Amino acid sequence: MKKAFSTKYTTTSVSVALLLLRIGMGGLMIPYGYKKLTHFSSWSGGFADPFHIGSGISLALVIFAEFFCAFFVLTGLMTRLACIPIIITMTVALSYSHNWDVFGDGQKATLFLSGFLALLFTGPGRISLDRLIGK
Repeated sequence: MKKAFSTKYTTTSVSVALLLLRIGMGGLMIPYGYKKLTHFSSWSGGFADPFHIGSGISLALVIFAEFFCAFFVLTGLMTRLACIPIIITMTVALSYSHNWDVFGDGQKATLFLSGFLALLFTGPGRISLDRLIGK
């Protein structure tokens, strides 16, 4: 009980927490990207194009962020760099598709944005491929 009210923490507990956050955020994001990847041909014509670069290119960029970058975050490979496209994608989704409705339709995008922003600031932690490669 005493530990529950303690403000002390260890680097191991922080690394385990970051691992859980990476697994949660990356693992939950990958199915969204995979669904877009498998339906690319049918969705590319009518996908949102907020930057006026073409709906197919917009969809490809979203797939890159939601599938490939989420996989990098999940494994802890280039975590901070991989978070940037996801953060951009979630910000665009929240502003363009959900009209900044953070408590309604845009709640998922807001949660993903918050989690990936936290990972951008903290990094992957000690339990990651970045750490293994760095050694």
